[in-house]
Order: sequence, then C-alpha cells, then structure tokens
Amino acid sequence: MDIKTKIGLRIKEIRIEKNLTQEAVAWKSEVDRSFMNHVENGRRNVSIESLEKIMNGLEIPIKEFFNSEIFTNGKRKGK
Repeated sequence: MDIKTKIGLRIKEIRIEKNLTQEAVAWKSEVDRSFMNHVENGRRNVSIESLEKIMNGLEIPIKEFFNSEIFTNGKRKGK
C-alpha cells in the first residue's frame, strides 16, 4: 500500500471515529471538501502543510496520527 493510501485511510479512520463528515473536517481544516475527498481516497499527494491543517481540524497530534498499524504494518517498536 502506498503512503497516499495509508494517509487517506488514517484520516478517514479518525474522521469516522469522531463522527465527522468530510465537509466538517474540510471546513475545520480550512481546505476544500473535494481536496479532502481526494486525499482520503489516496488520489492526491498531500503536502506536510496541508496534512498539518487536516490534523488540526481533526484535533489530533502528529504523533498520534502516525501511531497506527496502518503505518507500521502491525509492527511495533522493539519487535
């Protein structure tokens, strides 16, 4: 799975956990809703600045965002 897909899946996972729509996250993140859709579906490269906006909109710290099995392929540090 490529990084664009992983980032999109993680954003969608958090958004659903928080019971938010793409439109609500886009508004809180100050990005376009269609951009959010493309990012979530792995069809768009996302800059670190845009990713930071989205994480702020989701109210999640960067460390928590990347602390997911999506990025570690089920492997944790020390294993």
